[in-house]
Amino acid sequence: MSNVVLRDVKKTYPGGVDAIKGIDFEVGDGQFCVLVGPSGCGKSTLLRMVAGLETITSGEIDIGGRVVNQIEPADRDIAMVFQNYALYPHMSVYNNMAYGLRNRGMPKPEIDVRVREAAQILEITPMLDRKPRQLSGGQRQRVAMGRAIVRQPKVFLFDEPLSNLDAKLRVAMRVEIRKLQRRLKTTSIYVTHDQMEAMTLADILVVMNGGQVEQIGKPLDIYKKPATTFVASFIGAPPMNLLSVAANDLGGTLDALQIKAPGDATLGIRPEDFALAGAAAPQGLMLELMVDAIERVGAETYVYGTRPRANGGPTVSARPGELPPGEIIVRLPGEAAPAIGERIKVSALRDKLHLFSPDGRSRIGD
Repeated sequence: MSNVVLRDVKKTYPGGVDAIKGIDFEVGDGQFCVLVGPSGCGKSTLLRMVAGLETITSGEIDIGGRVVNQIEPADRDIAMVFQNYALYPHMSVYNNMAYGLRNRGMPKPEIDVRVREAAQILEITPMLDRKPRQLSGGQRQRVAMGRAIVRQPKVFLFDEPLSNLDAKLRVAMRVEIRKLQRRLKTTSIYVTHDQMEAMTLADILVVMNGGQVEQIGKPLDIYKKPATTFVASFIGAPPMNLLSVAANDLGGTLDALQIKAPGDATLGIRPEDFALAGAAAPQGLMLELMVDAIERVGAETYVYGTRPRANGGPTVSARPGELPPGEIIVRLPGEAAPAIGERIKVSALRDKLHLFSPDGRSRIGD
């Protein structure tokens, strides 16, 4: 068993700075868990606490049924892959991968078997005699992962391992990491600020903000039903449109759609859930937009618009029964792109609308 359990884990730095404010979650045996959030949210600090590189102020970290709070990193049976590869430049690929095993006193024949097996899995066997300077960024990252694999640990920890790679290579490497984890069936915790990376890699997704967990769940469940407006705007690209709705507007705009809220609320609509008027059912929410900007990305087009005055003047405060103004992003098929300055009508089906409390801290309804 190699599950990882965090129980009310906290980290307070000198001066009273609370980096981690009490976090509880469990990563099951063989699961791939991704910690995602903006810079400074505490995700790397939390990972380093699991690794033993940061002390814990309070709470417990349990790895494989053993509380490891007071156990040194080398004795926690984990292996970590860092953002900067951390390879020894004077050593060959083979020796970089074998170094940790030699320090542990493992017999040479067993080291050789482990290194060559890992190299075969990662398809770097022809590179075993090369030095890191002779490798590309993606190849160096494979060596760093190979060094972790040969350890055969209970848990893999990844701290933004793809941040130094270009966009195309990042896509290829995240696919390789997921395939590798499924093949090895090793419990893994992965830190990233890239929500696309998080969505594609995770079995369980932990969305963090300000040293706290905003939501935990399967990636698609979080995408479909975000618990807060932070999650709604952070998960998804482009982000969800969020519109403040005054209490006296609910009776006009949303009541017809049978959407109820106790007072003021925030309405969320994902860009991809809009369609040009007429493509959605009559029970959908209808908005008129003035097109301000367009981004063409091949098969799709992102339309940035604002709700105009009826007489064509600038955007103003909402009238009774209307949603308030603000920039709205709509994702349309590439061939359906309107022109800048054009007025368009878009609609979204009722079951694609999300309602949150005014402060954005809780979801209203399902």
